[in-house]
Amino acid sequence: MPVKPVDFTGKKLLITGPTSQVGEPIVAHYSRQAEVWALARFSKDEDRNRIEALGAKTIRADLSDRNSLVDCPDDVDYVLNLAVTRTGDFAYDLAANAEGVGNLMAQCRKAKAVVHFSSTAVYQYEGQTPRKETDPLGDNHRYMIPTYSISKIAAETVCRFVAHQMDIPTTIARLSVPYGNNGGWPFFHLLMMKEGIHIGIHPERPNFYNPVHVDDYVEKIPYLFGAATPTVTTTNFGGSRAVSIEEWCTYLGKLTGFDPVFQDSVQAFGSLAIDTTLMHELIGETRVDWHEGMRSMVAALAPDLLK
Repeated sequence: MPVKPVDFTGKKLLITGPTSQVGEPIVAHYSRQAEVWALARFSKDEDRNRIEALGAKTIRADLSDRNSLVDCPDDVDYVLNLAVTRTGDFAYDLAANAEGVGNLMAQCRKAKAVVHFSSTAVYQYEGQTPRKETDPLGDNHRYMIPTYSISKIAAETVCRFVAHQMDIPTTIARLSVPYGNNGGWPFFHLLMMKEGIHIGIHPERPNFYNPVHVDDYVEKIPYLFGAATPTVTTTNFGGSRAVSIEEWCTYLGKLTGFDPVFQDSVQAFGSLAIDTTLMHELIGETRVDWHEGMRSMVAALAPDLLK
């Protein structure tokens, strides 16, 4: 049986990374039932205005600078950390991603629970074997995003340390491939197919992932909070079914008439399928069939491309 989901009704929920592909639909959904506070650098006023229009209260801050968190309320009930920085500068990215989650949790130490979004990019590449939460970690994304895997691993470590030191119930969710009517990696592949651009894939085919639709990851947020413990729960978080890049690109081709052209590259991301055993025990299975989800994605973002 899945854990009991948290009820956000009337609660104060702090969300970082609210303008991201993952974050914005979560803000939009939960602002209808909770008092949502959205924290970001908000370098563009139009981003801040858009988030406020969804019903959230905004805080301009940089997680790498603990002094900038002075306007962050210290009485929030729940904290959802979606913030991520990928500048390529190790000093800044480690400060923003790793020290940042520590600064955030220290500021919100009274929270009933924290959910920190990590990534399956923390795993060492091991071919097509689905990754378990206990499997070795590694610098998976070094070639394309130099700081990403290392800063995500560091962030998990800081998150655990603060949770243990301050007795904060916490869940670390290692996210697979998010997608939906708000875009995502599969939609980027479709745009490449439209332009006749080769799609780089690892030669150890097929390249499996667990794409998770926006409707599913929004729905599962309360369960991730329900799974939080002071010892820290670490779980994979993706769609219940593994799907390969080759498979979803071929399907997108059938929908649009654009044929994918794959190009083998040992420097491309290899398979990062996840073992869903613990995830299903904690939060249950996801609902959206990937065919349905990707067709809906194309219909929403590029209806003119559908045959």
